[in-house]
Amino acid sequence: MQHLHNVSKMKYKVMKTLQRRLYEHFRYEWFQLIHGSGCKLYANHTVIMDLDRWIELVRTCKYLPENDLLKLCNYVSEFLIEECNVQPVNFPVTVCGDIHGQFYDLLQLFRTGGELPNTNYIFMGDFVDRGYYSLETLTLLLVLKAKYPDRITLLRGNHESRQVTQCYGFYDECINKYGNANPWHHCCKVFDLFTIAALVEESVLCVHGGLSPEIKTLDQLRVIERDMEVPHSGPLCDILWSDPDDVDQWTFSPRGAGYLFGPKVTEKFVELNGLKVICRAHQLVHEGYKVMFEGRLITVWSAPNYCYRCGNTAAILDFRGPEQYEALLFDAVPDEERQKPPARITPYFL
Repeated sequence: MQHLHNVSKMKYKVMKTLQRRLYEHFRYEWFQLIHGSGCKLYANHTVIMDLDRWIELVRTCKYLPENDLLKLCNYVSEFLIEECNVQPVNFPVTVCGDIHGQFYDLLQLFRTGGELPNTNYIFMGDFVDRGYYSLETLTLLLVLKAKYPDRITLLRGNHESRQVTQCYGFYDECINKYGNANPWHHCCKVFDLFTIAALVEESVLCVHGGLSPEIKTLDQLRVIERDMEVPHSGPLCDILWSDPDDVDQWTFSPRGAGYLFGPKVTEKFVELNGLKVICRAHQLVHEGYKVMFEGRLITVWSAPNYCYRCGNTAAILDFRGPEQYEALLFDAVPDEERQKPPARITPYFL
């Protein structure tokens, strides 16, 4: 009897321990649900309250304090996570090509195409690198995305990656302006979430670079993993790196990533997916835009006087319907209307 009593006592203690642990577990979960959500809602509320102030500040070519940039990145990420790989967009819409940190020319683009929210925009990537103001350019686009999430679609370009930005300027710019790499890391996490294509009313496909031999249909594009650093090969790499050219079949790109594809590949993809035209960026066009392959593909370039020396015109495409668009051309802002950052002396002996 004593043995049975001890067993019963042990069972009782085990049951009480389990009950206590379950209670602690659910109390913690409930605390997280209530207080965690509350903190998140409060943080989002403070961002919403700050957006107009941030927009006003950034439009003067100022960058945000580091903590504000982190809040902005976290807030915008919530919108980007919800977007599809092939994000649906409606007409009318204005399609834009590479910007490359040319902040004052981005302001000129908005003067040409119209300010948000009056104009609906698709930007096809390459917001950063090479220009003087990659940080301010990206920040302006992010605060506009935060303010008008349904009126601006931001696609990922091949320069929205860790490896490329460490070579072509954005990483160094973040270090120079903030004194540490944390803001760059925050921005790179946002890059991973940018969508990779926009589809305007089932007829106009927008991507940064081009097509992939591994992607025959839009449904295949819809299911690839995008939340990652851009790989060196594969469909995600191809969509951001490929170029159209006068070739009969898929050819390895001289860029070292992506492919060259020609009119036959383009025609087959357009017809199979019920498209009218493919819009892409990724290549300098001195006239601002270039129509190829009997109107099935258009390259758009939106950085005038690229790298402040190429002398090219820039363009954006104002689409009113599947085959109804107007190319809006604009030139670089005159030197007297832009600020140039002070020259930095390279610390050779440090």
